[in-house]
Amino acid sequence: MKLQIPKGTRDFKPEEAIIRDKIVSTLKDVFEVYGYSPLDTPAFEKFDILASKYAGGDEILKETFKFKDQGKRELALRYDLTVPMCRFVGTNPNVKMPFKRYQVGEVFRDGPVERTRYRQFTQCDVDVVGIKDMTADAEIIALTARAFKKLGLEVVIKVNNRKLLDDLLESVGVKKNELETVILSIDKLNKIGKEGVKKELKEKGFCKKRIDNILVTLYPSPAGSSERLINKTLTKLFPKSEGLKEIKELFSLLKILNVNVEFDVSLARGLSYYTGTVIEVFLKNSNVKTSICAGGRYDNMIGNFIGKGIYPAIGISFGLDRIYDAYVEKNKEEQKTVTKVYIAPIGTFNESLKIAEELRNENVKVDIDLTGKGPSKNLKYANSLGIPYVLFVGEDELKQGKVKLKDMKSGEEKLMNPEELVVFLQEG
Repeated sequence: MKLQIPKGTRDFKPEEAIIRDKIVSTLKDVFEVYGYSPLDTPAFEKFDILASKYAGGDEILKETFKFKDQGKRELALRYDLTVPMCRFVGTNPNVKMPFKRYQVGEVFRDGPVERTRYRQFTQCDVDVVGIKDMTADAEIIALTARAFKKLGLEVVIKVNNRKLLDDLLESVGVKKNELETVILSIDKLNKIGKEGVKKELKEKGFCKKRIDNILVTLYPSPAGSSERLINKTLTKLFPKSEGLKEIKELFSLLKILNVNVEFDVSLARGLSYYTGTVIEVFLKNSNVKTSICAGGRYDNMIGNFIGKGIYPAIGISFGLDRIYDAYVEKNKEEQKTVTKVYIAPIGTFNESLKIAEELRNENVKVDIDLTGKGPSKNLKYANSLGIPYVLFVGEDELKQGKVKLKDMKSGEEKLMNPEELVVFLQEG
């Protein structure tokens, strides 16, 4: 047997997991600032829910891990957190609206493995159900901008509207029953480029003239600003477009919120459940070129699952793995342990154990030598992990009612009584 990790997955060493936890903590703080509360759902669902025509669509099902339990029931690992959230709302009809939730969890896709594409990855989702107005869309985008600002990452937030995209495609002869397959190809523009999309559309049976018309109409004014493109070019083409009306309203709200976004009329988002606003976020000046955050409005999914009622919804998903890659690319910090102070007993293990527990009672992160190593080996161990402080507890110090604290960075040592020690470690 060869010990190795499955392809498309990865382990995270403590110093890596610490950074990931820091990113998640930052995101949760931002989510809660906007009034979103946590939700947790199972890692697997009934296959028929994930495979529903109201869910992710045929494209995502190709990458779904499917299995049967001992009762021969068909199950599948979740491929996102959106469909399980919709299932939750559908099975909890008394949930108060608007329902604002966030969830951080593992999702699974059996797709092609690339440098920044994994088969198990963590998503951090924010969704609001029960608001049909663009106010919810604007809040989600403002939240997104704030989150990346707090993480210290420069991003470009791109937005479009699926209703407007449908109007554009229909204006060049794409039939309603062809929209989904065309949009699936358009969604790959950033990955495979224009030529790749042309090739794919040709394989789907579209002639050269139709393909050229489709691609040309996605770039009606490449030199124009977002505002000019919306208010001049597209308004003339589609004066009655509901999608264009929504985009205008969204931009007006984002202006009030002082959030900058880029309108991209070619932005599609491949999942079939999107009905309005679609969002993708890209990093500036990073080796991570794919989107690190994406989402949009899906007004029909929950109602279709239940078979009644209207549940307008919009959400966005932060890809933790790609954000992590970008974060460590920019920040060279390496924290190997969460321990604040390491206690090195010198013939005083029982007394040291009591001190460790007293410090933990004060919420100080403490580790203690449990093996009886000598002072030099304990210093070497603490230094290898980058622990900031080592606390020596010897008989002479205890007789004075004090302990000796060593700053591992400066090398300075101080004798302190218990009260001074707690204050110093809590503040330091």
